[in-house]
Amino acid sequence: MSSIPANLRYNDSHEWVLDNGDGTVTIGITDHAQEALGDVVFVELPEVGRTLEKGEEFGVIESVKAASDLYAPLAGEIVEVNEALEDAPETVNESPYENGWIMKVRVENAAAVEALLDADAYQAVVDSEA
Repeated sequence: MSSIPANLRYNDSHEWVLDNGDGTVTIGITDHAQEALGDVVFVELPEVGRTLEKGEEFGVIESVKAASDLYAPLAGEIVEVNEALEDAPETVNESPYENGWIMKVRVENAAAVEALLDADAYQAVVDSEA
């Protein structure tokens, strides 16, 4: 079983959130999610400047097996997207928590980060799906 980084927060649709400490967060999909998808062949990146509501669909990730919608774990404005994924979507498989990040968001409410699942709570979600 893959380890779930304790320094991140999670939502139950398998996105992770890293608090960058400057009012922004980095968001990607978890190792569990990329394993379930299989080989990622395309990532639809959202537009920089777009404002997201919590739970709003912001993109699609496609693998050889399936396409999955991506959901915003927090409300905020997209300030950066990982353009490297356009040429190398497989980075999501190879490095889901480092190089495979999807976007950075300036959060509306910093406390919302703490309200997300911690590693133990996310592990319980993963276990419940097994």
